[in-house]
Amino acid sequence: MNGTPTTQLGGSGNGRYVPPAPGSRSAEQIRADVVRQRHELARSMDALRVRWSETTDVKAQVEKHQSQILVGVAVVGALTAALLLRRRRRR
Repeated sequence: MNGTPTTQLGGSGNGRYVPPAPGSRSAEQIRADVVRQRHELARSMDALRVRWSETTDVKAQVEKHQSQILVGVAVVGALTAALLLRRRRRR
């Protein structure tokens, strides 16, 4: 083996990773795999932090979706006005 685990599909065809059989890799191969997985996890966490900060940046979201917000405000305003006029007519 070259130290890189291979992806094997489970018997049910679900595409999940099946680790190699116990005893088929050396301690060095296992260590290398752990290091690789730690780096992959760190990259994933960094990407998640960036995406989270972008998503929760209210100012940027308002700028990005300004036209949708304006349409929503106009619809809510029109519905509110219609409800108020309807109540006045009933009195």
